[in-house]
Amino acid sequence: MKRTSSILLAVTLGFALPLGASAADDRATPQQGKSMDSAGPKSYGEVKKVDKSSGKVTIKHGPLGNLGMPAMTMVFRVKDPAMLDQMKEGDKINFVAEKVNGAFTVIHTEPAK
Repeated sequence: MKRTSSILLAVTLGFALPLGASAADDRATPQQGKSMDSAGPKSYGEVKKVDKSSGKVTIKHGPLGNLGMPAMTMVFRVKDPAMLDQMKEGDKINFVAEKVNGAFTVIHTEPAK
């Protein structure tokens, strides 16, 4: 019985580990120049505040499925500070956010259509 349990555990872990690796790969930061569709799951939001001195933007957004977050208003870091030059309070944007080095970070934005 003990041997059967050990084999079952090994088989279960063998299936679970590749699935976890796949999920992490899906959240990898996109390469420069890729379109918004290939950058990752995009979300809609409204820029509430741009803080260039700290490299952060406050966005009122809908649910962020890839981060497991409900709709809310929150502060994000930006991947590239130059992104903040393209935003102003009140802008409606589509954006991709990910957790980068433990911080919620906007990695891509475009004006909402």
